[in-house]
Amino acid sequence: MQLNHYLNFKGDTEAAFRFYQSVFGGEFLALMRYGDMPAQEGGALSDADKQKIMHISLPINECTILMASDVSEQFCAQTNRPFTAGNNHYISINLDPSEQHQAQTLFDALSKGGSIKMPLDKTFWGALYGAFTDQFGIQWMINCQLETE
Repeated sequence: MQLNHYLNFKGDTEAAFRFYQSVFGGEFLALMRYGDMPAQEGGALSDADKQKIMHISLPINECTILMASDVSEQFCAQTNRPFTAGNNHYISINLDPSEQHQAQTLFDALSKGGSIKMPLDKTFWGALYGAFTDQFGIQWMINCQLETE
């Protein structure tokens, strides 16, 4: 299991991560744009939204990966959570394919008494993924990769 920081930005994820890359060095492990999503997942996106970052990750050291995405007004409306600097941080738990049971166990335990934003389910990027706010207001993501590249 690996715990990482996951940040949300309002349209400037790429600029922020180019800056972080200049500070920490390294290469991005992933850089996916909303326009890379399958059409049925993305719905009707504007050309500008298609260029926004859906997911980016930058290794900081051998134990830590900084990750982020841009959030849109549509996303904020769907989750009923407006973007506010300060509430744009998640703790992301990343698990290996062999840890699927643990992913479900952690999701169920940590989300108890909280608010589930996205139930733990299979995704188009080949993972079990879910997001929630726990009973203390802390935002969490569980991501268990099912497929290896």
